[in-house]
Amino acid sequence: MKLSNEYAWLIPLCPLVASSVTGLIAFFFPPATKGFRKICAFFNIFSLTIALVISIVLFSEQFVSHSTHRYLWVWIPKSDFCLEIGFLVDPLTLIMSLLITTVGISVMVYSDSYMFYDQGYVRFYAYLSLFTASMPGPVFSPNLIQLYIFWELVGMCSYLLVGFWFTRASAANACQKAFVTNRIGDCGLLLGILGLYWITGSFEISDLCDRFVDLGKVGFINTTFANIAILLLFLGPVAKSAQFPLHVWLPDAMEGPTPVSALIHAATMVAAGIFFIARIFDLILLFPLVMHIISWTGGATTLLGATLAISQRDLKRGLAFSTMSQLGYMVSALGIGAYRSALFHLVTHAYSKALLFLGAGSVIHAIEKVVGYSPDRSQNMFLMGGLRKYMPITGTTFLLGTLSLCGIPPLACFWSKDDIIAESWLYSPILGLITSGTAGLTAFYMFRIHFLTFEGDFRANQANYKDFNNSHPYLRDVCLWGGAELKLSINQITQNNASTQFVVENSVLLAPLLDSVDIKTYSGHRLVEPKESNFGMIVTLVALTIPVLFIGLVGVDFPGKNNSIFDSPYEWFIYPPNLLFYNKYFNFLKEILVNSTGSLSISLFGIFISLIFYGQIRNKQALFLVSKLRNSHLFRTFSNFVRIWSLNRGYIDYYYNIWFVRNIIFISKFISNFDRRVVDGFVNVMGASTFVGGESIRYGENGRVSFYLFVWIFGLSLLILPLLLN
Repeated sequence: MKLSNEYAWLIPLCPLVASSVTGLIAFFFPPATKGFRKICAFFNIFSLTIALVISIVLFSEQFVSHSTHRYLWVWIPKSDFCLEIGFLVDPLTLIMSLLITTVGISVMVYSDSYMFYDQGYVRFYAYLSLFTASMPGPVFSPNLIQLYIFWELVGMCSYLLVGFWFTRASAANACQKAFVTNRIGDCGLLLGILGLYWITGSFEISDLCDRFVDLGKVGFINTTFANIAILLLFLGPVAKSAQFPLHVWLPDAMEGPTPVSALIHAATMVAAGIFFIARIFDLILLFPLVMHIISWTGGATTLLGATLAISQRDLKRGLAFSTMSQLGYMVSALGIGAYRSALFHLVTHAYSKALLFLGAGSVIHAIEKVVGYSPDRSQNMFLMGGLRKYMPITGTTFLLGTLSLCGIPPLACFWSKDDIIAESWLYSPILGLITSGTAGLTAFYMFRIHFLTFEGDFRANQANYKDFNNSHPYLRDVCLWGGAELKLSINQITQNNASTQFVVENSVLLAPLLDSVDIKTYSGHRLVEPKESNFGMIVTLVALTIPVLFIGLVGVDFPGKNNSIFDSPYEWFIYPPNLLFYNKYFNFLKEILVNSTGSLSISLFGIFISLIFYGQIRNKQALFLVSKLRNSHLFRTFSNFVRIWSLNRGYIDYYYNIWFVRNIIFISKFISNFDRRVVDGFVNVMGASTFVGGESIRYGENGRVSFYLFVWIFGLSLLILPLLLN
C-alpha cells in the first residue's frame, strides 16, 4: 500500500472529527449518550486507528525516500508580510506521529473499561480524541506561529483532562496549577518567537538556522539579544516538559484519571517540550551558552526528580517524579548535542511509562473495591502489597516496565539511557556522575514501588487506614524502609473491627461490579480482595509489553550510519535476511553490553539496596544486619531527612507559596482595597458632593431675577476683591 505524503493532514484530522462529533452529541443530546456509550468509544478508537494506519504507511515509505516535504497555503497575504500554514512531513514528524497514535489507541482501549461506570464517559472520550488530535499539530507545523497555536491547544486539553473530576477540589486546583505554570513558560515561548522574527524576519522553522548564519556573517545579529530570544524559547519546553524550576505542576496533575496520566507522560504533554527542542535543534547548536544551560537544567531536573521520588507514598506521584527525572535525561542529552540519544529515550521511555501508568491504573481499579474511592487510600502503596498473587498479569507487565525504566537489558530503556550516560561522561564528569547516580536512584525507587505494591502480604485488609496513618508514626518510618519488619509490624497491629467493617461495607456498596470481586472472611468479617482487571485493560498491558521488549533493539545505532533517528538497523525490516548482517549486528549488541557494565552495575546495586529495605528477606543473618542498620542513629537521621525532603517535594512548592503566591495575593488585595477605597471612594465622594451641592442650590432657586443678580454680583466681587487688594 502506497500513500502520498500530502495526505499526512489526515492524521490529526481523524481524531479531531471524532472529538467534534462526540462532543456535539454529548452537548446537544445528553440523554442519548447513555445509550450510545460503546458506539462513541468505538468511533473514537476507530478514527485514531485510521490515523495509525496512515502513520505506519508513511513511516514505511520513509525507509526508502528519507525525504522532507512541505505543503503550504497562504494564510495572511500582505505586501510586506506573508504568513503561511500547512504541514511538514519528515522522519521526526512520522516517528512522533507513530508514537502518539500507538499510545493513544492503547489508552483509549484501556479507558473503555477503566471509565465505563463514570458519568462523564462520553465527555472523557471527546477530550481524549481532542488531546490526540492536538499533539500532531505542533509535530506537523512548518512554522512557529502554527506550532504555538497547537502548543496552546495541547495545554488546554491537559487542563480539561487533569480537571476532569472538577467537583473534587484537589482536581480543580491541580488543573489550575498546571494551566498557570504552563502559561509562564508559554509567555516566554511567545516572546522568543517574536524575538526570532525581529532578528530573522521569518517564522519558518526550516529558514531560521540559515538566516541566522547569513546574518551572523555580515555582523547584523546582536549576540546578547539572540541568546535571550533562544532562552525564552527554551522556557516553553521547561514548563511543558516539567523541567526545574517549572516542574511543580506535574505531580499534582495525577489528580486526573489514570489513563490521562499515561497519555500525558508518554506521548503528548511532556513529549511536546522535548520534540520542540529537537525541532529547532540546528538553531540551538549555534548558541553554545544556551546549549550549556539546557544541559545543566536537564541534569538538575534528572537528579531532583529522582530524589523526590524516593519516599513517595502515592503510587501515581512516584511515577510522576520518575517521569520528571527521565525527561531531565532527554533535555540534558539535547543540551550536550546527543540528539539521537534523546529522541531514542523519548520513544523507549514513552512505551515503558505508558505500561507503568496503565498498570498502576489496573492496581488502583482493584484497590478501590477494597478501601473505597478515595485517592488517599486507593493510591497509597502502604495499603497494597502482595498484589502479584491476585493480579499476576498486571504484576508481570508492571515488573517488565520497571526493569525497562531501571535500564536492565535487553529491555527498551537500557539502550537509550546507556547512550545518554556515555555521552554525558564525554561532555562533563560532573554531568556523567549525575546521570549515572540517578540511574542507581531510579532502580532503587522503581523497585521500591514494585515491592510495596506487588510483593509481600496484602495490607489493606490487615490495618485500617486511620490507625495506620495517625496512630503508628514509628510504623510509618519502618514502612519507608520496608523489609520483613514491615510485614511483622503490620500483622501485630490491634485490629479495630468496627472500623474495618465500616471500610469493607462502604467498599462493597461503592463497588460497581460485585461479581468482579472476591469476598472472603477475615477476623470474622467479610472482606473484599482485589482481583485481576478485565480483558480490555489486560490486553492493553500485554500489547504494550511488545515495544517495551523489542523497541530498544530496533533503535540501536548501528556502526557506519549517520545520527538520524531512522538511520539505524531499521533496514533489516526491508532487505532480505542476511546472516552476515545479523551476525555483525548481534556482535555489536554484545559489545554495547560489555561497555555498559558500569552503568548496569549501578542499576543493579540500586535494585539490591531496594531489595534489602523493601524485599521479603528470609535469611535470619541478613534480617539481623538489616535491623542493626535501621536502628543505627546515622541511618535513622539520614532516612528521616530523605523522607521529609521527598514528601515535602524539596520544599520548592513551599517557597513558591511564600515568595510568589502570598506576594501575589498580597498585591491583589492591596490593589483591590485601593480600587475599592481610593478609586471608588473618590468617585463616590464626587458623586455625593455633586448631589449635596445640587440639593443645596435647589433650595435657592426661587425664580426672582433680582436675587439671581445679587448672587452673581456677590460671587464676582469675591473673585475680584483679592486682585484689588494686591
